[in-house]
Order: sequence, then structure tokens, then C-alpha cells
Amino acid sequence: MSKAIERLFGLVLAVCLLAVAPIGARSEVRLKDITTVQGIRDNQLVGYGLVIGLAGTGDSFRKSPFTEASMRSMLERMGVGLGQLSLQPKNVAAVMVTATLPPFVRQGSTLDATASSLGDATSLAGGTLILTPLLAPNGDVYAVAQGPVSANGMIAQGQSATISKGVPTTGRIAEGAIVEKDHSTEINAIPSFTLQLRNPDFATAAKIADTINAYSVKKFGKRIAEELDFRSVEVSRPKTIIASRLVAEIGVLQVDADFPARIVIDERNGTIVMGEHVRISPVAVSQGSLTIKVSEEPAVYQPEPFSDGETVVVPSTQIVTEEEGSKVAVLHGATLEQLVKGLNKMGLRPSDITSILQSIKAAGALQAEVVVQ
Repeated sequence: MSKAIERLFGLVLAVCLLAVAPIGARSEVRLKDITTVQGIRDNQLVGYGLVIGLAGTGDSFRKSPFTEASMRSMLERMGVGLGQLSLQPKNVAAVMVTATLPPFVRQGSTLDATASSLGDATSLAGGTLILTPLLAPNGDVYAVAQGPVSANGMIAQGQSATISKGVPTTGRIAEGAIVEKDHSTEINAIPSFTLQLRNPDFATAAKIADTINAYSVKKFGKRIAEELDFRSVEVSRPKTIIASRLVAEIGVLQVDADFPARIVIDERNGTIVMGEHVRISPVAVSQGSLTIKVSEEPAVYQPEPFSDGETVVVPSTQIVTEEEGSKVAVLHGATLEQLVKGLNKMGLRPSDITSILQSIKAAGALQAEVVVQ
């Protein structure tokens, strides 16, 4: 292999920290790891409440009038009439409370909740969330949250400096939400259910259906799975087994999942990940680098003594350009393994690699999908 080809390998893909398995060493995965059962999902809950007991880090009622209105409303519901009294405490903060309601949860179960400041409070540390209803998108109350808020962040400030760590205006109420309404569904009697692929692919959907059918023919004497599209596989439940046990048994079946040729480029942190099926058609590539250095060195001129002149600053700009010699080489259908072997000896900036890959893709020689994040 010539040095030009080796350098070209370094220009096409510099994958730092990329662990590549030997080509052809395929690994099987469980169905439960690549699919989900349609309809079995989490639900989001949200509520509005007050955190009390803060050490002077709460909302200012002048900038957060909704906090004062909420506090008055709460006290009036408890039989405390305030009339026209002015409230100016700094130990109360208005917060939005969120929680995730998992599937099949029943009344009395506990959930973790998160409280986030809605006003100008500087910290929720040491506060306690007052009883807050948590609503689903349909408006029904599924849980109520209350308890001490654990905020890991901190903030300290003076007249001319401020130091902060983490986010002190967001805290967690561990197991502080209690489910008040059942969110369970009777699935054991359903005649069929649908498996949804996490990474949609026609070949993988067909393999999943074939794997389930091989299991069902052996155990039930008939085929029970059919791929609907590249994302869904429908499974019919035999009458001799309940749905939950059927899901458990087919979940441990293993399948050789397929995946498309894809290159993912994260320009923010310089990460480049390639799939095994990436190929490069024969293409000629030329790469060179141009460096432009601009420096400012202003000159100062002083007037002669007793000349009534003025000091003058004259700008002086120096521009230096450097261009390295570029090389041209031809790739003949290089595989991922060949590319990585050649590139492990080289190192390039991620921006250079990104531009080269995109140029090869634009020329139609890169047989893969390029995803830039």
C-alpha cells in the first residue's frame, strides 16, 4: 500500500475512540431490546404548586405576582383571611411539578417528582412542596405530590461576583408523588398486539416475524406473527396462553437485526460513528490545507518635542498564507475495516473529516446515509 493511499485513508475517516468488531462477526439481540409493545408507554403529568420554607431565596412578589396570588388563594382555602394585607415573604416560590406515570401502575404507588422554579427564586434548597395535584393531558388528576425538595445546585453572590454550581432552581422530590388513580390496562385478554421496532427496517421486521413464527409453530402448531411494515409486526395471541406470558416468552427470542449504512457526525463534540455496511465506490480525492494568519501590530508615532503635535497610532496588519501540498489518490470500494486500519495511524480534525465525507457523498461515491447533528 502506497503512502498516498495510507494518507488518504487518514483523510477520509479519523474515528478516534472507535471500537470496530471484525467484519462478519454478527451478534444477535433479544426482541425485547429492539422492540416495544404498542400502547404500553409512559404518560407525562404536570402540576402547579408552591415550595415553602426557603431561606430567603424565594420569589419576590413584585416580580412574580402570580406567587402572591397563589399564596393568598391557598391561605383563603384554609380559612385564613388576609384582606388588604401586603405580603412580602422571600421564603415561598412558585414551581411547576412534573412526573412520569409508568404503565400498569396502580393506586397507592409512589413516583418521583421534579419541581422547577417558575418565578425569580434563586434556590429551592431546603424547601418543601405543598400538596400539588398532578394532571394528565386530558385534565384528570392521576397523582398528588408533596414533600421536601432536594436541590443539588448552589449559588453564592456578592456585590460584584456570583458563584453557582449546578441548577439550584430545580429539585427532586423522591417518591413524593402518590398515585390516586389506577393507570392499569387488562391486556391478558386482548386477541393480538403489535411490536414496534426501535430502529425501523424492513429486513429486521421480516426476521422478527420469522423468528416468532418458528417459535410458535414449534409450541402452538401455527404461525402467529406477520410484519405490517418496516416499523410494526403484529402478533396474534393463541387461546392457550395469556398476552403477558406470550410477550415475556417472545421477548427473549434472539434475532440477527439488520441496519442501514449510516454515518453519524456530531459537529459539537467531534464524534464520528460509522456503520459496518458503509462502502466507498471508486473515487479520486484531493485534499490540501490552506492556513491564513492575520496579525495586528499597530505602530505608535510620537511628535517632536515642543512641536504641538499629537501622538498617532497607525494600524499595521500582516497576513501570512501557507498551503500544504495536496495529494490525489483513488479509492476502490474500500470497506470499513480497511479504512479504519489505515486511519488508526493518522489523526485529523473532525471538521476536515466532516467536509471530506460530505464531499464524497455529494459526488455519489459514498454508499451510506450521512446524518449531521
